[in-house]
Amino acid sequence: MIFKAFDVVAVPFPFTDRDATKRRPTLVISNESFNKQHNQIVLAMITTATDNVWLSDVALSNWQKAGLKVACKFRLKLFTLDQSLVIKTIGHLTPKDVKSVQAVLTEFIDVG
Repeated sequence: MIFKAFDVVAVPFPFTDRDATKRRPTLVISNESFNKQHNQIVLAMITTATDNVWLSDVALSNWQKAGLKVACKFRLKLFTLDQSLVIKTIGHLTPKDVKSVQAVLTEFIDVG
């Protein structure tokens, strides 16, 4: 399956202190062209954490429409993962949340 930017997908996250993983939602930020060419996806963290706030955090206002079970935020904590490790597609961000995430990506990742 080829994923699109702003898809919300579940992936296995390993624990550092034991031999186990836990399913977590993440946000695809790489585009379909990259994903097709490399069979990899660039992902960003989706979190419910409230104790550690990052300046670049974006509260997802339409989290239910994105398929999430609780209120969450996008966090600019990035990693690359082989697409075969994706457990399932949960949903897709609404246009309003896409714009908010794009604004943070533009502000904090200098590509110009």
